[in-house]
Amino acid sequence: MLIGRILFENKIYPVVYDEKKKQVFQIFSDIREVLADTTQDIDISPTGIPIEDTKILSPINPSKIVGIGRNYVGHAKELGNEVPDSPVVFLKPTSSLIPHNGIVKLPKLSQQIEYEGELALVIKQKLKKVKADDIRKNPQEFFGYTAFLDMTARDIQKTEELWVKAKGFDTFGPIGPWININPLPESLRIKTLLNDEVRQDDDISNIVFAPGFLIEYISNYMTLDIGDVIITGTPEGVGKVVHGDRIKVVIDTLEPLEVTVENEK
Repeated sequence: MLIGRILFENKIYPVVYDEKKKQVFQIFSDIREVLADTTQDIDISPTGIPIEDTKILSPINPSKIVGIGRNYVGHAKELGNEVPDSPVVFLKPTSSLIPHNGIVKLPKLSQQIEYEGELALVIKQKLKKVKADDIRKNPQEFFGYTAFLDMTARDIQKTEELWVKAKGFDTFGPIGPWININPLPESLRIKTLLNDEVRQDDDISNIVFAPGFLIEYISNYMTLDIGDVIITGTPEGVGKVVHGDRIKVVIDTLEPLEVTVENEK
């Protein structure tokens, strides 16, 4: 099942998206919490609304975005880094989020902005010191998943240890368009296309630290709240973007996430 948020007739609604019908439907009350939705009346249409009549919003408003660096062997090596013995964790500000069909703005402070297509986990319940074994048994109880673009100012990243500025610019966090709340398959293809040319192509089964391990590791010292996002790392093949580029992240079982790139004015 795919869920998310739309703007329709100047109101924001949490919805279920039907891929075959290309329509959105009233969301079920038991999964509204995943979207941190507080809407009391969500009766928009029992028969569905065509998606072209709506504006797709970021599917989630998390309290935090937790990033994992160098989680694919190929990507670590292409940047001249060793594969880490434990997860490399960083935080990305929620102010960086933009939705599907949004615009990534290239800041004047950097000359080397690069794309990083990623699988993102969306936390479905408040988690503290949860065990990876429990997550592996019933993953759908703990998280859904969506696509993410971890835009990075590579030249700035090389000058700082915590990557806060390099990954924290406004518009540097495209996400969506929908959250899949079904169980995450063990094997799932993730591709990033730049102007329709495949630049990244790997399988999530090749990540160094698996989703269950990451959630256990992070929740050991940081409470994960409903709707929080964990971006799980990017495959080999990152590269520079320029004004006018189109970036697309394609993950099996998800609708593609696509954005355009423009220079900051």
